[in-house]
Amino acid sequence: MNLPNLKEARKRTEKQVEEKQVDYNLKETFKNKKYFLRTYGCQMNMHDSEEIKKFLEMLGFVETNVLEESDLVLLNTCAIRENVHDKVFGYLGRCKHLKREKPDLIIAIGGCMSQEENVINEIKEKHPYVDIVFGTHNISDLPRLLLEKKEKQEIDVYSIEGDIYENILYSRDSKITAWVNIMYGCDKFCTYCIVPYTRGKQRSRRLENIVKEVEELKKEGYKEVTLLGQNVNAYGKDLQLGYDFKDLLEQVAKTNIDRIRFVTSHPWDFTDEMIDIIAHYKNIMPYIHLPLQSGSSRILKQMGRRYTKEEYIELVNKIKEKIPNVSLTTDIIVGFPNETEEDFQETLEVVHTCQYDSAFTFIYSPREGTPASLIPDNVTIEEKEERLQRLNTIINQYSLEKNKQLEGKIVPVLILGENEKDKNKVYGYTDTMKLVNIPKKEDCIGKILPVKIIEAKSFSLDGELVMEGVKNG
Repeated sequence: MNLPNLKEARKRTEKQVEEKQVDYNLKETFKNKKYFLRTYGCQMNMHDSEEIKKFLEMLGFVETNVLEESDLVLLNTCAIRENVHDKVFGYLGRCKHLKREKPDLIIAIGGCMSQEENVINEIKEKHPYVDIVFGTHNISDLPRLLLEKKEKQEIDVYSIEGDIYENILYSRDSKITAWVNIMYGCDKFCTYCIVPYTRGKQRSRRLENIVKEVEELKKEGYKEVTLLGQNVNAYGKDLQLGYDFKDLLEQVAKTNIDRIRFVTSHPWDFTDEMIDIIAHYKNIMPYIHLPLQSGSSRILKQMGRRYTKEEYIELVNKIKEKIPNVSLTTDIIVGFPNETEEDFQETLEVVHTCQYDSAFTFIYSPREGTPASLIPDNVTIEEKEERLQRLNTIINQYSLEKNKQLEGKIVPVLILGENEKDKNKVYGYTDTMKLVNIPKKEDCIGKILPVKIIEAKSFSLDGELVMEGVKNG
């Protein structure tokens, strides 16, 4: 069988790709076969899964949410923390059991874990029933790997960065909100982080291609885009074409798409000009995720974060001054090697100063291959867990206080779908990225509607529609 060059196909329009599929009768190969896709990790992984889904559907697969029904199980993995590693290999146990019942079942592993040499060796030695392993740089090779599947385990992982392709096709999970990659990889090399080793050095897409993608999404009816990168604030620095993230933000805002978000920001690269652009354009949402990681300048230096506690607080103050209604969230690691109680107290001080709307908090776990993994992990698990509990108590307190400030107020909410637990309700997000549940009304999904907040909880809000001044968009 002559295999199509799907790396070239992904550069073409969807119509041309469909024509290419007909030429090679690809859909006959796996027609009506079912795939089960499980995604771990960050938004980048979620967006990668949308690309993976499109390739699988091009081959004739249909998605199932029931593991036992599947003909293909694909795990899109994350390498950022040890507990995710354990979850993936724990789930592989279920897949192994299923394969005993269904010998023709194909098991594939992709994502960041696949870029780790120790993980590949573990798969080779302990999980021979895994059929295919591919990495973050060669997702486009998945169709070829499936079509050429051999009897033996196939490991096809690039150790160098992949090229940037445009006109990538996605099977998007939503028809309302969309991820838009603006860059790949990261050059910061924080000492605890595996990302630069699994996703490679920073590679930015051209500004005109990103704007074009947003314009096309707007034409298709999307209400919101999230500009996606490991460090969006550093966008464009590798291109050296005279533009950076502030310029991209402004050009995307000028498309007049209803809502623009971005993740994730690094404090080191956050400029005053970027803050001014966010404050100026109403369709750039007043929501900023600004990872702190630690409030101790000593620990921040060991982490390779390139800013001090004082510099971080100064940046937060600038943001709050220019964007008064901003919602600020963060990431915090507790128990980094050599973290003392005094260091942890400094972290709590920053939390009290910044009063975050919410935070993702983690216990430090060493990742093999990172500089921090060579530092003796001399903080006991008991100390880490106790500090995490104290931190979360304070974070949750501020989350509830921030949410309660919205009680009785009318806020714009983009309605995304039915509440999974209560079909009589729908859910959506405010401009400040707060989850709101409201009674279901006919034909409200996909619209930005005014909602009066009735009750605030720590992690969500309850509201009711205010029908006057509805924005159908």
